[in-house]
Amino acid sequence: MPSSWWPSPARLLPANPAHYDGPLLSFWVAIAWLGIITVRSCIHLLAADGGAQSIATIDVATVDGGSNIVAVFGQWGAIQLLLALLLWVLLLRWRGTVPLVLLVFTLEPVLRGLAGTLKPVTTMGTAPGAALNWFTLPLIAFFLYLSLCPARR
Repeated sequence: MPSSWWPSPARLLPANPAHYDGPLLSFWVAIAWLGIITVRSCIHLLAADGGAQSIATIDVATVDGGSNIVAVFGQWGAIQLLLALLLWVLLLRWRGTVPLVLLVFTLEPVLRGLAGTLKPVTTMGTAPGAALNWFTLPLIAFFLYLSLCPARR
């Protein structure tokens, strides 16, 4: 747990990125969340429908672009996987970047929510990402805050 509950924004870009002196709980939460993101990325990349219909409940049987929707989901998965691999390198090689990685995890659902508001998608149901975004956001934000506080050792 933190030795002080006063966060330091300077920890986002630490002078020594190899050293992380925040609470280990934030590190392990970041590892677990990145595992979920990696699996999600692989599903979008490798699933026959890119997860568009089977997960996001988007009707891909439309004559005017169903295959395009599947293609975009597959490409989205490829980009997500590249980001996940980069974040794995940061977390495992430079543990001092835990707060920066958690910041990325915090901003992602906010930006996806904004994109969904600006460019809404018609679905047949609620996708897990849409349902869980606003539930997980405060949790990840809390662990970001925690990672910015120095830990007791």
